[in-house]
Amino acid sequence: QVQLVESGGGLVQAGGSLRLSCAASGSIVTITRMGWYRQAPGNQRELVATITSGAIRNYGDSVKGRFTISRDNARNTVHLQMDSLKPEDTAVYYCNARYYSGSWAKEDWGQGTEVAVSS
Repeated sequence: QVQLVESGGGLVQAGGSLRLSCAASGSIVTITRMGWYRQAPGNQRELVATITSGAIRNYGDSVKGRFTISRDNARNTVHLQMDSLKPEDTAVYYCNARYYSGSWAKEDWGQGTEVAVSS
């Protein structure tokens, strides 16, 4: 049982910045990885960035050098700093978490937060 709540989405001009946050709550014993995926209309959901409990980071090729993911393990919260935003970054951004509930390995998703970048 985990609930992921995203915040920080909105409208921004090209070249601007946004900071997304995702807070996890529920009966979580151990979170092993948290991250962000995004989906634009008509497109597949794609990886944006992930971070493990050991602070190993992984980024999608299209956002490398522009986005930075960070995590507060004690608070089960992940942040995504998005700089130099482009119109093609427009999408719904979904928080993702992999975790153990008791001895069960699970994965869950947030409801998503909209990001729109104007040219």
